Amino acid sequence: MHPSAEAVVLAPALALGLVLAGRGGRVSGARALAGGLAVALVAAAFATELEPLANRTFLWAHLLQNVLLAEWAPALLLLALPGALAVRAERFPLFRPLVALPLWLGTYYAWHLPWLYDLALRHPHSLLHLEHLTYLAAGICLWWPVIHGSRSAGAKAAYLFAAFVLASPLGLLLALIPRAIYSFYAHAPRTWGPAPLADQQIAGVTMAAEEAVVFFGAFALYLLRFLQEEQAAGQLTPAAGSASGASPARRPRSARQAG
Repeated sequence: MHPSAEAVVLAPALALGLVLAGRGGRVSGARALAGGLAVALVAAAFATELEPLANRTFLWAHLLQNVLLAEWAPALLLLALPGALAVRAERFPLFRPLVALPLWLGTYYAWHLPWLYDLALRHPHSLLHLEHLTYLAAGICLWWPVIHGSRSAGAKAAYLFAAFVLASPLGLLLALIPRAIYSFYAHAPRTWGPAPLADQQIAGVTMAAEEAVVFFGAFALYLLRFLQEEQAAGQLTPAAGSASGASPARRPRSARQAG
């Protein structure tokens, strides 16, 4: 075990917050499962062997912690949140799509600037914790309009597609740059595993693939829901609508003469 502040403080705080949020109401099995999984993922990412690998040796390990905090855990935490509490918080300015998405993208891209990334790793007891907290907070803002927002399924699908398109270049860039850009990992002592450049390429490809699965999968889900809603409303069957509203067919000439 290699527990850090995220495992010892943050994970229990998230668990306590979920318990307090659900106090006095019935907690469904699905909500309990989502909340428990979110807390377990945070604890596992920062209490297992992944923690020293991320802080001392491998970029891929650190990026795995980052995507967990910025994407997976926030979504699961919001799925575990009671609907009544979500309604009360819906008007929070940072939960608006045109604010939440730029905030999340800015957080993601800023912390991956080489000088800031290296600086955080060289201050693991202060700046690195701040990095992790901002990832989690930005991730909650990002997912709020999707999970608890009142907009249509079509609007949510467009929002998720924008998140996928705008975030994916970061992982691809890390995979394609022909040199290791993070000096902390370039000079880290290694007794096993990939060299610094290969480590960066693995991290970039993994990050791009993970975002494709998460965001494109969620986009496909809401797009399908949108199409189903449109079909149920009859908006995808114009032929039926035009047939019902069309003027009666002309009678044959002989029939008109007979009438």
